[in-house]
Amino acid sequence: MADRRAQLVTRVRGMLGEALGATRTRLSTAQAELTTARERLAKVRRAAAVVPERVGAQRDRRLADIDDRHAARIAELARRAGDAARREAPGAASADWARWRPTPARRAEPPGALRIGTVRIPGAEPVPALVPLLDAGHVELTGDDRDGGEAVVSALLLRAVGRADPGAVRLIGYDPEHLGGGLAGFAPLGTAGLLTFVGPGGLARLLDDLVEQIRRINETVLAGEHGSLRELAAATGRRPEPWRVAVLLGGDELSRHERGQLDRVVRTGAACGVHLVVRGVSLPGDPTVTRVTVDPDGARIGGLPVRSDPPPPAALVTETCRDVAARVNAGPAPTPFTDLLPPPEQMWREDSATGLTAPIGEGPHGRPVLLTLGDYPPHALIGGPSGTGKTNLIFAWIGALAARYSPNELEFYLLDFKEGVSFARFAQGRRDPSWLPHMRLVGINVNTDREFGLALLRFLAEELRRRADAAKKHEVTKLAELRAVDPTGHWPRIVAVVDEFQMLLAGRDVVAREAADLLEDLARRGRSQGIHLVLASQDVRGIEALWGRPALVAQFTLRIALPKALRILAERNDAAQSLPRHHAVVNAESGMAEGNQVARIPSASDWETWSELQHRLWRMRPQDAAPARLFDGDAIPRLADAPDFRALTAPEAGHPRTPVALLGEIIDVQARSAVLRLPRAPGRNLAVLGTRVDEACAVLDAAARSLARQHRPGTARFSIACLDPDADPAARSLYEDLADDAAWYDEETVGELMAETAEGLGAPGVPHYLLLFAVDAAAGALAARVGRRTGLEELRRILHDGPERRTHVLAWWRGVARMRADLGGPAARTDQIGAWVALDAHGGELGSSLYPGTGGPDWYPRPWRGLFFDRAVHRTGQVIIPYGPAR
Repeated sequence: MADRRAQLVTRVRGMLGEALGATRTRLSTAQAELTTARERLAKVRRAAAVVPERVGAQRDRRLADIDDRHAARIAELARRAGDAARREAPGAASADWARWRPTPARRAEPPGALRIGTVRIPGAEPVPALVPLLDAGHVELTGDDRDGGEAVVSALLLRAVGRADPGAVRLIGYDPEHLGGGLAGFAPLGTAGLLTFVGPGGLARLLDDLVEQIRRINETVLAGEHGSLRELAAATGRRPEPWRVAVLLGGDELSRHERGQLDRVVRTGAACGVHLVVRGVSLPGDPTVTRVTVDPDGARIGGLPVRSDPPPPAALVTETCRDVAARVNAGPAPTPFTDLLPPPEQMWREDSATGLTAPIGEGPHGRPVLLTLGDYPPHALIGGPSGTGKTNLIFAWIGALAARYSPNELEFYLLDFKEGVSFARFAQGRRDPSWLPHMRLVGINVNTDREFGLALLRFLAEELRRRADAAKKHEVTKLAELRAVDPTGHWPRIVAVVDEFQMLLAGRDVVAREAADLLEDLARRGRSQGIHLVLASQDVRGIEALWGRPALVAQFTLRIALPKALRILAERNDAAQSLPRHHAVVNAESGMAEGNQVARIPSASDWETWSELQHRLWRMRPQDAAPARLFDGDAIPRLADAPDFRALTAPEAGHPRTPVALLGEIIDVQARSAVLRLPRAPGRNLAVLGTRVDEACAVLDAAARSLARQHRPGTARFSIACLDPDADPAARSLYEDLADDAAWYDEETVGELMAETAEGLGAPGVPHYLLLFAVDAAAGALAARVGRRTGLEELRRILHDGPERRTHVLAWWRGVARMRADLGGPAARTDQIGAWVALDAHGGELGSSLYPGTGGPDWYPRPWRGLFFDRAVHRTGQVIIPYGPAR
């Protein structure tokens, strides 16, 4: 029992010892962990003490970075906003007053918004503060700062005026408190009708007028095709109506009617270019209304604070308004010529069978004003004082037609009686080898050559006869019907333009009478055969040839009156008297007032504008197209360039031809030469009459050279006798060029020439041509006898008998009386002179012996012109231009 206890005690003691050891081990471990934890706690406490400083520093760095990025972003956004504002309101719409000047927007470009101040953003450039006005809405000013409100109004109006074309903004002022004083700086606009004031009590009338303008624009201008004037301008490139800005500065409480009209303007005005700028008047809530609150500290647009701009300098406002008014009073600038032209791919697509239609300009509503030539109206009359744009209008009309109709559909004949060469560009020239493919004839500087105008009318009359014969053959009456039944024929419409046509009809001579007769016939019958006349003049009061011919004037139902034109429109139609520059009244109702249309004419007459179109059409020309005939009344033709001279050749052996002498160029539509046939027949001699040495020598020179071209060397004789020292250079040049076929004689040997030639008339021989320069100067030498007869008697014998024996005299006498003396005296017959060219010899000097009838021809000499008459061919004389010197 005791042992068991001892064992139990021992075991207990052992277990207690183990427990104590384990406990001590755990205690030691716990104490080590406690020490470690205390050390970790100390470290944590030390680390925790450092964290707030580091985190704060990182936070500060991140906040600073955020601030920097935010500031940069704000600056970038401000810069973009500023750029956008400047794009939206460029130039005059936002420039500072120190460098401000008017900068009108391009055509059809909306003026954009207008600046009233700036928005200040810290750290960034100020951003222009803009308000929409023109084509956008209305502006209402509120606040108690009257001076600030006036500055905003002045800035808005000046920027609007400077951003639009002169005259495109019209202001209406209603200022019952200060009677217009708030708009005093804009008063110069009133001289051009761009600023009107409405007095107290006139607000209702003003609002009624604005509502009526909106109604009219919606009904007649927009006409359901466009939603606003801005859309119309973007679609057509034209703005037909000005902007109307009504400035309402205070007043009494609005009546019910006035409030209703004001509401209508607010709702519908912006689309029609009618806008309100008001102060002291409440506008209804509408998206188009921008409200600006002005106070001494600045302004607010909605809730956005704005630093208001200072008012524009008074001198700047006045100077700008004066300049705008001056430009408007001078008339609006012409529109671009390209407005009249179709797109390049649509050129030459029109058919002229039933008529010709093309725009001449734009009307008040921006739509093109069309001119038509056809069965009705058939012909046109254009009138306007010098400098009002007749030539420009003709250029514009020709260009518009030529761009639409090909040369197979349309031909032009153009004649200009005034001095100048502006129409020469239609023909081929040295400066520009191109020509207008439609142009068949261009006559310039023909103010002294009325015969050329008569020749054109004769040509047109012959063409009318040809077309009438063709129509009769095909049993039709009109050009459209003829073209339908004869599609292979060449039947274009013809437009003949005669500028300053009254020159052709001036006086009471043969030319004026025949020209008036031809004009009346062409005007009456030309319409059915596609021949149209366009006559232009500064004034028709002095056209004597039209007196008593109402039927002629009545055919010109299309009337075009330029500013201040007289007697073009009907007697009581004075619409042309108030026209601005670059405009015309187009009337297709014989000038009656109900037919008036006002057109703004483009600028078409300057070289560069026209050249681009002409070169394009020239490159499109048919392969067989030929340049137009250019007749220049100031130019002297050359024999070597004459088609008739180039066509002359010597006949083949055994095939003789009647020789012809070319004397000069006929004043005619074609470049034909005046031809003198020299058959073996009595009287086939030529007398050149007058004292002008150069012209007389030119006639004989051309005759001799053209004759020599028809004979082979050695088959003809040319005897040249020069009896005037002034003619010696020309005669010597001819002698040298004819070489072995020519013989030279002077005053000492001319008698021998007469005797030898007269003696040889009985024997056959080669053709013999006697070219006698100033033969009357040898009267003394020819009076002496050489054998049985004097030299003058031999000359008379040669003149009488020579032509039948192929001997012809081509002689120059320096006066008609001298020729008669050489032929036997005042009573001598002149039958042996079958043809003559009169230079400075008057018609009365020629008398009945040289010219049929009594009193002689209607001939008044002028430089480098001659009157050619051939008894065997002519009924009346033919005006010619002697060919210029051969060298």
